[in-house]
Amino acid sequence: MSDGIQWLVGLENWMSSVVFARGISAQELALRMGADPDGATEPITDAQAWGLDMRGYRPGGDGDGVVRVGECAGWSFALEYGDSTGGDRLADISRTGVEVVRYVPMQEHPPATVDYARDGVVLCSFGLHEEDQRYGKEPDLLVPDLIAGQVLSPDGQMLLSPNDPDDEDYEDFRDTYRRTLGVVERRFGLSLPPSCLKEARLPAYAVRGTPNMMV
Repeated sequence: MSDGIQWLVGLENWMSSVVFARGISAQELALRMGADPDGATEPITDAQAWGLDMRGYRPGGDGDGVVRVGECAGWSFALEYGDSTGGDRLADISRTGVEVVRYVPMQEHPPATVDYARDGVVLCSFGLHEEDQRYGKEPDLLVPDLIAGQVLSPDGQMLLSPNDPDDEDYEDFRDTYRRTLGVVERRFGLSLPPSCLKEARLPAYAVRGTPNMMV
């Protein structure tokens, strides 16, 4: 049974992002995100990644960003930590026909976001529970899927799931987020076992700044 990605909605204290890429290896994904090809650590856990010496701000320089990388269900993935800048690199990550999906887990305000890029172009982006406000070169690319998943109205212009606490049909934002992540999961065949986030040991790379990568 697939773990999918809907469980990511439950992340409350892990505010970094997940980048999925189809068509390149996990190591190549790290390189396209700014890593040194010879800079991998021994495989480490989530807790060890947070224990690395990362600085969020450095006067006159970049903050520190680190990724742990792996592969699952035909996609490579990178778990971003610190001041990683995967969102700024989507076009470069997706060059030469590669597909990229990035999920930024946030609470309700501001919302979590989803981006999809392919072949060097960011095609569509939107906030969860803001799927009626879309961006990118092909902003409506996922509209048929969002309609089929009962996220958007049949004309693609209105949200179907109310999120007003005074509305008798009120749904917690996690329910609406889960619905949209289900759409993205099915469209692209994404899966990420929860163990990859916490217990699994994955190689890590510095992708920004100069963090101390000694584990």
